[in-house]
Amino acid sequence: MIPRRIVCLSALLFSLLLTGNAMAQTQKVASVKLPHLQKYLNSTSDTTYVINFWATWCKPCIEELPNFEALQKQSAGKPIQVVLVSMDFAKDLEKKVVPFVSRHKLQSTVFLLDEPDQNAWIDKVDPSWSGAIPATLFVNNGRKQRFFIEKPITLAQLQEYITSIFPHNP
Repeated sequence: MIPRRIVCLSALLFSLLLTGNAMAQTQKVASVKLPHLQKYLNSTSDTTYVINFWATWCKPCIEELPNFEALQKQSAGKPIQVVLVSMDFAKDLEKKVVPFVSRHKLQSTVFLLDEPDQNAWIDKVDPSWSGAIPATLFVNNGRKQRFFIEKPITLAQLQEYITSIFPHNP
């Protein structure tokens, strides 16, 4: 018979291991200002950034998020990075955005853009953007390539844009 202390200690260690793994898989979501977003917008690397603007209250945004997650998985090892930019209010970060990201198990880079005055930054993303979401910017400044779309995107469309507009990323 195994002593009860060893059984309890084993159960505690197993529980800690499970909790540690769960914590490692939890996505961190930071509230950031425009300069953080500009790191992606102005990057001179040969990486194609697929920057999606969304919100937890936007039904079409929520419906298309799995497409971006699938693109991120398909692009592993390629110079493509999906960045999901929440347009929720900063006050909703902990009570809405973080639980949403956790519940949907989002693995792409996610942050909340805390810039309430859209007029001060929206043209820096794309001058044609009305401010409506969902909206997605494909940008590779290393190759001087840029494409903006202001509507929901399917996975097939994402793949088509990546292969036709940014062909170095098949």
